[in-house]
Amino acid sequence: MSPARHAGDAGRQPRIARLGLGCAQLGNLGAPMAEEAAHAIVHTALEAGCTHFDTAPHYGAGLSEQRLGRALSGVPRRSYTLATKVGRRLRPLAPGERAAGEGFVDTPPYAREWDFSRDGIHRTLEASMRRLGTDHIEVAFLHDVEHHLPEVRTTGFAALAELRDQHVVGRIGFGMNFSDVLARLVAEFDVDVVLCAGRWTLLDRSAWDDGLLSVCEERGTAVVVGGVYNSGILADPRPGSHYDYRPASAQLLRRAQQMADVCERYGVPLRAAALRFPFGHPSVVSAVVGAAAPEEVRDNARLTRRRIPTALWQQLVAEGLLDDDLPLPTPLPSRSEEQDQP
Repeated sequence: MSPARHAGDAGRQPRIARLGLGCAQLGNLGAPMAEEAAHAIVHTALEAGCTHFDTAPHYGAGLSEQRLGRALSGVPRRSYTLATKVGRRLRPLAPGERAAGEGFVDTPPYAREWDFSRDGIHRTLEASMRRLGTDHIEVAFLHDVEHHLPEVRTTGFAALAELRDQHVVGRIGFGMNFSDVLARLVAEFDVDVVLCAGRWTLLDRSAWDDGLLSVCEERGTAVVVGGVYNSGILADPRPGSHYDYRPASAQLLRRAQQMADVCERYGVPLRAAALRFPFGHPSVVSAVVGAAAPEEVRDNARLTRRRIPTALWQQLVAEGLLDDDLPLPTPLPSRSEEQDQP
């Protein structure tokens, strides 16, 4: 195990906003998005205080980064933070070659290739910074590396750590939806922050069971959570809802609906509880949530500030919908919360 970082190292870095914008939709995830709509989403996020933006070359083969960079052009650089990812390098398509969309549509003519070499990591980040219109990045993650651990150990992490030492990147770490792998990597490497997607939610306690949260707390590693709605079921638990990118089982759907019923008794939307729950653990510093329209950004910002009584969490435990060994959220300072409103 490598030594943990000094607390002062993280303290010198800009604070990551409690609610961030996940920017996969800006890369035409699932459906095309107009350039004007992308800019409106980014500007709404800034107005709402969602000043952390999480993107990646993978998101639309660079399109998400391009659009985010154009939308932020002219915005004071110190007023927001950026996170992007390395490990997948973009290259121009060869004549006649067609790239796999991987869930994205109408993307630029680039193919994605895994590349964990020193040159590949550095060039990937340089290209991201060009697209984003910046000369530094606050957070850089090695992206979805669960099947590439030998390359991470030989060159990938060291190459990214070199950029941290050069202050091109502020914080470095790993982003994926495998909390057991993240736990091992935090224990092994000098990791500032991780992005854990879909594994610390009202329906999935894997990050707790796999030891990720405990090792992050022990080593002073910050946790950014993604996928708090588990692909939609915790936003709107109705028949046909998705969980973890596929149709939800009847058992999961019933559990989510029961959670929604408890929340309704306390006048709290299930979405608000889903957004607040991960912050019950002290290592969680931010949640990144995507949006397909400006109103979704405003809604998530309102929900983040929503007052949630302690009794709601206690009732979820009493009804067996949350386990009694999990850390539960405490109320935010009163100035950070809004009165219950429809």
